[in-house]
Amino acid sequence: EVQLQASGGGLVQPGGSLSLSCATSGFIFDDYAIAWFRQAPGKEREGVACIGSSGKRKYYADIAKGRFTVSRNNPENTAALQMDNLKPGDTAVYYCAAGSSVITSERMHPSAYSYWGQGTQVTVSS
Repeated sequence: EVQLQASGGGLVQPGGSLSLSCATSGFIFDDYAIAWFRQAPGKEREGVACIGSSGKRKYYADIAKGRFTVSRNNPENTAALQMDNLKPGDTAVYYCAAGSSVITSERMHPSAYSYWGQGTQVTVSS
């Protein structure tokens, strides 16, 4: 059974930091790109960042550039998203997703990813 478990969300003040984790099992982690998406109430799910299967290639959406860092640990089948300088607009449910054979033009499209975690809530508020 494929499982992705996102964790690490919570309430943080503007300017603060959070580190999200994604624990996975049930598939060959090394063969999959991992992406982070988020969805705020009333809005569509949007891509935040992704990392290739080896960890060498990373991509950040404009909303994440300079503030977020994506990483992965293949031996432990985990991925992470370090989020710094958080803003109220970052408030959303954050999801990790796994996809194989993700092409560059679709790396921030939810449809490119086969497996999804359940999401973790991030709230940025004073």
